[in-house]
Amino acid sequence: MAERSCVIIVENLPVPMDRRVWQEALALRQAGWTVSVICPATERHPASYEMLDGIAVYRHPLPLEARGRFAFLLEYAAALFHEFRLLFRVWRERGFQVVQACNPPDLIFLVALPFKLLGKRFVFDHHDVCPELFEAKFNRKGLVHRALLLAEKCTFMAADIVISANDTYRDLAISRGGKRPDDVITVYSVPDKSRVYRLPPDASLRQGKKFVLGYVGVIGDQDGVDHLVLALEHLIKNHGIRDFHAIVVGDGPALASARQLAAHRDLDAFATFTGYLNGKELLRQLNAFDIGIIPDPVNPYNDKISMNKVFEYSALGIPSVAYPLTETKRLLGRAGVYAQGDTPAELARACATLMRDGELRIRCADEAARLAQHSFNWIREADKLVAAYERLSPSAPAPVAPVRIGRKH
Repeated sequence: MAERSCVIIVENLPVPMDRRVWQEALALRQAGWTVSVICPATERHPASYEMLDGIAVYRHPLPLEARGRFAFLLEYAAALFHEFRLLFRVWRERGFQVVQACNPPDLIFLVALPFKLLGKRFVFDHHDVCPELFEAKFNRKGLVHRALLLAEKCTFMAADIVISANDTYRDLAISRGGKRPDDVITVYSVPDKSRVYRLPPDASLRQGKKFVLGYVGVIGDQDGVDHLVLALEHLIKNHGIRDFHAIVVGDGPALASARQLAAHRDLDAFATFTGYLNGKELLRQLNAFDIGIIPDPVNPYNDKISMNKVFEYSALGIPSVAYPLTETKRLLGRAGVYAQGDTPAELARACATLMRDGELRIRCADEAARLAQHSFNWIREADKLVAAYERLSPSAPAPVAPVRIGRKH
């Protein structure tokens, strides 16, 4: 077994599609760790095993992505079975000292517990607040919500170190999870500037329009792409703005319904749904954006999460329009224009304000670029991740104090 070795388990997305997990894996490998990853297989990433950039990737099949409460139980049960099977395989073939679990769900600690009994260390990479995610998806709490709170608590208790996706999550790990502050480190999902950068814009993507309104991200039920589609309709009918084209980049279980909604509202000529993109084609589309849309609706889940879109739009100096979500406003500050309410009509109104005010667009774009330059820095975030891992290695140094980024608003 290598002196410093780890295995990362992620259920939500495969690598390298999951940008946060892949950047973490690369950062650890570059710091001298032997890294393995266990993740689901998809049509785009079907290989059950491959080596990518020196990282061993083990993939497992999953049933269709869940859309209901009971379907989630089937998906999670199948995932846990495969994750344990592959974790045992990694232990035999490559060995590991550290198991890192990336939620959702907050059940992967069950897979890691037998190996903790063998002296392995457990890192919880806190991507999502699952109780709030359930509440946002199903608009209720009840027994399942209480079970999710229990699973979250058990995960925190099992973890030697918690890697929080933002400072709000860090506060939850301390207050709701009972973790010591020194054992919770915030690592933001900032894109690596070597992978997200400016290119000359492709004029053909504008389709002859003055503005390109852009969205990039997963398209799930809670991500608000339906709000974006309805906001486009409001721009046309209520604000008389037609000189725009929307580009929606991403895939997910709600993509088909978002496309159907756009067709039903006669918006096909105003919106392009590209599906999942990566590499140069993703950059080509992103560099066409004049305004980045963050349509994630107001709910207890979205209010706490740090959207990848915030960092990706800022990396390219793109001004943003968003609902007044606490974490989004804290991160973006003056780089965003915020809806005055929680409806697509208000989202459209905020977008229209930015489209009509050229000076405001320039100020917001400049602030986005400033944030990307001075606050949203992956090298700094990667250093915090590696320092946290070094605490778990045989020659562990003293704990590293967590560093906060962004400003309070």
